[in-house]
Amino acid sequence: MYEYDDVSLEKESIKIADGIYWVGYSDRSAGLHCNPYLIVEGDEAILIDGGSRDDFSTVMLKVIRTGVQPSQIMRLIYQHYDPDLCGSLPQMEAIINSDQLRIISQKDNNIFIRYYSAKTPRLDFHELGNHFDFATGRRLEFYATPYCHEPGSFVTYDVQTKTLFSSDLFGSFDHQWQLFLELTEECRDCNDINVCRKNSDICSIKGMKQFHQTVMTSNLAAEHTLKTIAMLDIERIAPQHGSIIPYKEDVKAIIRHLHMTKNVGIEHLIFGE
Repeated sequence: MYEYDDVSLEKESIKIADGIYWVGYSDRSAGLHCNPYLIVEGDEAILIDGGSRDDFSTVMLKVIRTGVQPSQIMRLIYQHYDPDLCGSLPQMEAIINSDQLRIISQKDNNIFIRYYSAKTPRLDFHELGNHFDFATGRRLEFYATPYCHEPGSFVTYDVQTKTLFSSDLFGSFDHQWQLFLELTEECRDCNDINVCRKNSDICSIKGMKQFHQTVMTSNLAAEHTLKTIAMLDIERIAPQHGSIIPYKEDVKAIIRHLHMTKNVGIEHLIFGE
């Protein structure tokens, strides 16, 4: 069980696995939460999906409170190019202030990321052999998830902790937001999210399904991505939006529900539910 409160969410980073910290912000009035993550390994650090311009001060303050100095951040990973991920790039570059800093993304993303800033060299993860190794040998692997939701979208997998940083996948429109999503046994075993066995008005899986249908481009793209993810041994999912899924059994249940989701993207627009 993960324990935290509203005060800690506002002021502190939250450790979610060995060397991995949520460094986002909490806004209970928002219907969409953005989640930057920091990975610390030895003297090196990586920031994933660093956040918007307005959130820069909150994110960086939480990074510093982990004991990491900005100059230790050697890589910025951007899993796509939307402003809620990349908007703070100029401020990040200024405070990190290192000629060794590099951006890891994908070539289709890098075309657009350069419009936030052209200062830092941008790398295509394919040219890195689809992985990045810290000096200690800890490895991050990159997997393409094209058109979920942009052509260059991808996910990042930490081999050591079996954590999947899933970008927009497993996100949610959720006005009842919690940092960690923990399903009950009834929710894990549910086969029809339209008929709640607990008689609850709130269904986190339904929120993910609606986000999935709205943000992903098509059934074909979604199915291709879910098959890619199914090859990985995932202990927890750290999405860019919504709630962290911290338990393996919940990860499996949610993937099962997303596999059952039809009318994604353009089909959802045409055919509805």
